[in-house]
Amino acid sequence: MRVLSPVACLPLVMLTLLLPSLASAATVTIAVRQPDGSPLTDGVVMIESAAAPRAVPRGPYVMEQKAIAFQPHILVVPVGAQVSFPNRDTVRHHVYSFSKAKRFDLKLYGREDQRSVTFDTAGVVALGCNIHDTMSGFVVVTATPLYARTDAQGRVSIPDVPAGAVTLRLWSPSIRAPGNTLAQSASVPASGYATTLTIRR
Repeated sequence: MRVLSPVACLPLVMLTLLLPSLASAATVTIAVRQPDGSPLTDGVVMIESAAAPRAVPRGPYVMEQKAIAFQPHILVVPVGAQVSFPNRDTVRHHVYSFSKAKRFDLKLYGREDQRSVTFDTAGVVALGCNIHDTMSGFVVVTATPLYARTDAQGRVSIPDVPAGAVTLRLWSPSIRAPGNTLAQSASVPASGYATTLTIRR
């Protein structure tokens, strides 16, 4: 076990990597734990590698407005993705974002109508509705094709990670850190090993 201490005031997060033996790439399995040891669900794990190709939009990507909520609450897309925003409610919505990665304003539109937005810059885009203040959601835009959302057990499995130096990034709205993001350098070897990375405040 290695205990790593990056920037101060970061919450405790456990990242467990299991790297099977492959000639030049591996499947990386990461388990994310909150400070109390419980799984962190709906966190976004991104692995940045100079040897990885850029992410290519394959779609379709959909962020519904349904039951007066954005569904899914968190949507992860590659740079260049076009996301549709269909309204499944009986009331009208006015979707917007003031985020640095993408500013947009979709004026009022009604049930079964939809608008689309192209996300061309990596970053986190926070969503809101001018009519319903309780509505919130996120579009996480990534330039790496190596990404996944943690499941109910706080785990992700990301295949085809090139061997060599990588940067692990974990984003969650519950993380108290700049940009709600933690970053950790790691090395993916050609031969498999298991290790635990601990990020402490």
